[in-house]
Amino acid sequence: MQSNGAGQGQDPELSCLNSAPNGESSSAAGTHSNGVLTSTNNGNSVGAGLGSGSCVASTSSGSGLEVGSMKKKKRLSQSEEDVIRLIGQHLDGLGLNQTVDLLMQESGCRLEHTSATKFRNHVMEGEWDKAENDLNELRALMHSPNAIVRMKFLLLQQKYLEYLEDGKVLEALQVLRGELTPLKYNTDRIHVLSGYLMCSHAEDLRAKAEWEGKGTNSRCRLLDKLQTYLPPSVMLPPRRLQTLLRQAVELQRDRCLYHNTKLDSSLDSVTLLLDHVCSRSATHSGKQFPCYTQQILTEHCNEVWFCKFSNDGTKLATGSKDTTVIIWQVDPESHQLKLLRTLEGHAYGVSYLAWSPDDTYLIACGPDDCSELWLWNVQTGELRTKMSQSHEDSLTSVAWNPDGKRFVTGGQRGQFYQCDLDGNLLDSWEGVRVQCLWCVGDGRTVLASDTHQRIRGYNFEDLTDRNIVQEDHPIMSFTVSKNGRLALLNVATQGVHLWDLQDRVLVRKYQGVTQGFYTIHSCFGGHNEDFIASGSEDHKVYIWHRRSELPIAELTGHTRTVNCVSWNPVIPGLMASASDDGTVRVWGPAPFLNTQEMDGLNENCSNMDS
Repeated sequence: MQSNGAGQGQDPELSCLNSAPNGESSSAAGTHSNGVLTSTNNGNSVGAGLGSGSCVASTSSGSGLEVGSMKKKKRLSQSEEDVIRLIGQHLDGLGLNQTVDLLMQESGCRLEHTSATKFRNHVMEGEWDKAENDLNELRALMHSPNAIVRMKFLLLQQKYLEYLEDGKVLEALQVLRGELTPLKYNTDRIHVLSGYLMCSHAEDLRAKAEWEGKGTNSRCRLLDKLQTYLPPSVMLPPRRLQTLLRQAVELQRDRCLYHNTKLDSSLDSVTLLLDHVCSRSATHSGKQFPCYTQQILTEHCNEVWFCKFSNDGTKLATGSKDTTVIIWQVDPESHQLKLLRTLEGHAYGVSYLAWSPDDTYLIACGPDDCSELWLWNVQTGELRTKMSQSHEDSLTSVAWNPDGKRFVTGGQRGQFYQCDLDGNLLDSWEGVRVQCLWCVGDGRTVLASDTHQRIRGYNFEDLTDRNIVQEDHPIMSFTVSKNGRLALLNVATQGVHLWDLQDRVLVRKYQGVTQGFYTIHSCFGGHNEDFIASGSEDHKVYIWHRRSELPIAELTGHTRTVNCVSWNPVIPGLMASASDDGTVRVWGPAPFLNTQEMDGLNENCSNMDS
């Protein structure tokens, strides 16, 4: 993996060498035989980034400590040299300095250029004039002549701040006027630095400058910045081995189709001894993947058309042809659902539900011939508003404004309203036959799919609209990711499509689902919304990884069309599906099963891995 300014030519000082015999560990602050400064801070060894050299390795089976006893040497390849240097840098960071010395001696490598070693030592000791002189030696090893000016600026900035912290205002002023300003570099930053002269005490300076203060930590950070201007052949990037390992782990997780846990950049949370692998039913990752029917809710007595978890994940609302909405409470420990409240009186049935941003209210809409909309207070179970502008209306979809004080609603007969919580009409847009709605996070724009097979953005403030998505078939429903970037569409006869709303391009077409002209609602889900789930007319729930067009799971159990799925936004291993069979299935992680039981589970949870 190439780092910044990778060395092209090898410096003469970095050629093959025979190191001096391994010596004893240095004292509190000094240079080891490998040319690396270590210093002690409260008894803890501190190591900074290391550098390089060409290497020769002994083929002798012995330790190779005696140079004269070495047998024929072979020149190490560039990758072998790099690995030795990476290991040496890591060991040095752990304080294993004698081990580093021995490694460098046996391999014939040098961790960093001698000029870089001097430079590192002078920076860590705060000898700024010497560090500036070292830059002249390093100039010949650098590929960008402008880098010297930038490095000098960083050195002088640290020098200036340390003078200020020590109360040496006149010396600091001299650095600012006589050294920093003549560089004619980053004048905006110089103006900011000059303002620090007004700081009354050291704590005020550290707070305003967002600086740790004079000492090992801030100088190590300074070295990290300075290193970015040096080729890795001269000085390795800091903590390079950890960086490479972390990148490898993140790449493996990113490629894992079943990974459904929070991203953790710490290497302590994984094993480096095996590749990362999640399987849907494996206990270490399957505990987060919903592929097992953990509960069947049968309280509705007719087709269930919609289901939606609350934004805080503590409740599930389900709407049915039986004219009721049922609110279910999610147990935070067992994740079992318990009937909390039934909201009745929706004469046409309930085909769409929307939670307010704070989950205080729930709006219920009916099918195409329904002109009414119900706004319920979920906490009290009271109906706050029953809205109907005209008996000619068809109010089949609704979306909340992010402020929680307004909502938009509409239907296929040309109604498109913006209302307050009491149902008062605030704005309307004529002639838009709405199929589905979504409010964008800016609080001004509303996305609406219409009967022209498109999604348009409508701005209610300046009354402008624009085309965003154009499909070739009717858009039956759509939903938008939390970050507002992606839209998931259920398209008649086509299935599930993923669109990038910013670039206005079709990203992916997901395969497997059966989608005719029924309204089926899909959803994003899992940690980081890496998964997509959808109902289907073939009675199944399909799950895809967002990057993969083929389903990674088909969940069976329903006996009629699955109209809607909802993935809990807080509990990544919990999902619900609503079906024309009159049930709501709650899907959770597979319990720990033996092989025989797992075979039975797999019959209900088809594996679609390729």
